[in-house]
Amino acid sequence: MLQALAVLLIFQCLGEGVSYVFHLPVPGPVIGMLLLFGFLMLRPQTTDAIEPTALELLRHLSLLFVPAGVGIMVSASRIRGDAVAVIVSIAVSTTLAIAVAALVTRALMRRQRREPSATESAS
Repeated sequence: MLQALAVLLIFQCLGEGVSYVFHLPVPGPVIGMLLLFGFLMLRPQTTDAIEPTALELLRHLSLLFVPAGVGIMVSASRIRGDAVAVIVSIAVSTTLAIAVAALVTRALMRRQRREPSATESAS
């Protein structure tokens, strides 16, 4: 588990470094996830070592939102004047995320219906 956590943290740090060095407008952890994804595509056997730890982190994901929630509460007085913009942006981004997820799900379901499964083609 420690080795898997170290790998995850290394990729996060690499992402932070790339974002900082190249002055990218993308957060470092996002770049780190993309680098990790590329690494796992090149070395799929590494997935078996990282997956249990990643799943354990996902089980406790709600705890990782506590600092963000506290930060919002502390900064509430500063964003009070922009409350309408914040509410509209949250509503629009949530609606777009749901719509994109629905479209992707629909496309994948159509694709799955068109492609025969391996068991059907073997028969």
